[in-house]
Amino acid sequence: MDYSDGEVSGETNMVLRQIPAVNEVLNRTALKELEARVGRRLAVECTRRVLQRLRDQIVAGSLSSVSLAALEREIVSEAETAACFSLRPVINASGVILHTNLGRAPLAREALEHVVEVSTRYSNLEYDLEAGERGKRDIHTERLFCQLLGAEKALVVNNNAAAVLLALNTLAEGAEVVVSRGELIEIGGSFRIPEVCAKSSAILREVGTTNRTRIEDYAAAINERTRLLLRVHPSNFRIVGFTARPCLEEFVELAQKHNLISMEDLGSGCLIDLSTKGIRDEPTATASLKAGVDVVTFSGDKLLGGPQAGILAGKSQLLERIRKNPLFRALRVDKLTIAALEATISLYLQGKTDEIPALRMIQLSAEAIRQRANRLAEKISSHAQFSVRLQDGESVIGGGSTPAQSLPTVLLAVTHSSRSVQEVEQLLRRNSPPVIARVEEEALLLDLRTVFEDQDEELFGALEAIA
Repeated sequence: MDYSDGEVSGETNMVLRQIPAVNEVLNRTALKELEARVGRRLAVECTRRVLQRLRDQIVAGSLSSVSLAALEREIVSEAETAACFSLRPVINASGVILHTNLGRAPLAREALEHVVEVSTRYSNLEYDLEAGERGKRDIHTERLFCQLLGAEKALVVNNNAAAVLLALNTLAEGAEVVVSRGELIEIGGSFRIPEVCAKSSAILREVGTTNRTRIEDYAAAINERTRLLLRVHPSNFRIVGFTARPCLEEFVELAQKHNLISMEDLGSGCLIDLSTKGIRDEPTATASLKAGVDVVTFSGDKLLGGPQAGILAGKSQLLERIRKNPLFRALRVDKLTIAALEATISLYLQGKTDEIPALRMIQLSAEAIRQRANRLAEKISSHAQFSVRLQDGESVIGGGSTPAQSLPTVLLAVTHSSRSVQEVEQLLRRNSPPVIARVEEEALLLDLRTVFEDQDEELFGALEAIA
């Protein structure tokens, strides 16, 4: 913009003339070093943006002189911020294991290594090495899921909502799907079962009441248009008190009696019995398939502990129909997801579930956490500005799983002598790496259940920087 055409005063024009040209700025030593780090294109773009802001400030009367040193610092700061990755690792000290906002389940080391191995080279993603011809990408995960779950066939799509959509569209398009009112749940991001059903072009038939649905309610709703009975695990909420729900065996028996398809959306993707760890009412996919459910769907990045994915398992004939749906290609996963999922399921088959981070965190005892917390508390207390105490608390699994259930833990309650707890929390969030903590009752709470042991020093370093 030309500011010398009478729009601004002569005094303002004099200040504007102090602004150096882009090339002049880029020839300064610090900017040459910046260009070497981030590249010329980004250095030029950031320089132009900063110079334009400077002109606008002068014209607005909020700046009366130009400081080349300040200008240089602002350009360097802007370019380095722009050059940083937006998606980056954080230290999760919140105690929420499957934190939806923090990426849910962290991958196992074996899964990451397999992803690197197949993604940095060519792979047999869709190539049959025995036959020497084109193959199907499904086989890499299907054989493992079938072996682990006892399913006839398994498919993988990009998330569980996609799995439910694809199954309903294939198996019940234009027909009625019977489901209990108490199971019309809303999952993350305002996605609701009724809306997913509507998008699938199936017709939802609600039965029962919010808190009580009997097998007779399902039976009374069946007519010539009924195609499928749907059962949805309420993974992100609980209804307690005066409740009723048909057992799985009754549900399957009714579907078989009327030659209907039975389908269950388990959501959380629990593959092992967690009741010994205090996690109740979390059904496994294996149990559903053994009970005779035709199609079971669940997530890959929740209690399963793998990458984001939606898994469909069940009867071969139905799964083959689902695979032939044109939507399957639109919803299928790439080689990175397949690699991570293949490695994760292999750990289950090898009995190495303690190497899956989410499951390892669930199984951590409060005493083991206390020992780590004690060591860290001693180091934090070495700074006079900090006061720290250990207190009993609760961790949660999160990710829409196991509502109203928690795991006993030991928390570090930290306060600062001159900074508010809100200020300390904000500084930790702005640390590199960022630290995500809880604030309760005017104390910063750190739960080491969700902090990897090799992050303890980084966590202390973030607090030390504040001190």
